[in-house]
Amino acid sequence: MPYIETTANIAIPGRKEQAIKERMGQAIELIPGKTESWLMLSFRGNASMYFQGSDEPCAICHVKLFGAGTEDAYAKLTEALTDILREELELDPNRIYVTYEEIGTWGWNGGNF
Repeated sequence: MPYIETTANIAIPGRKEQAIKERMGQAIELIPGKTESWLMLSFRGNASMYFQGSDEPCAICHVKLFGAGTEDAYAKLTEALTDILREELELDPNRIYVTYEEIGTWGWNGGNF
């Protein structure tokens, strides 16, 4: 059960959001055992954000996973998410953060895993 929350201080137009959604759906498979069929995504554009004292375009992706991944898988996913935001939103890679949180208990459909 992965969840990726993407927040940027620039607009994320609908067509770009759709392209990012599709590409993140493929990228999540870089984490063994994770697929788009369980992936939840959220997007927030035009957020009030500053990085390194500047409001130049920037973004952060928070990746939450039920269970754990490997450092190698995380490195590959970070590269993929950065590439997606660079290509789709024209963001400079040095203005993109990616964070990971491993969750031990995850609820769904009225119960927990």
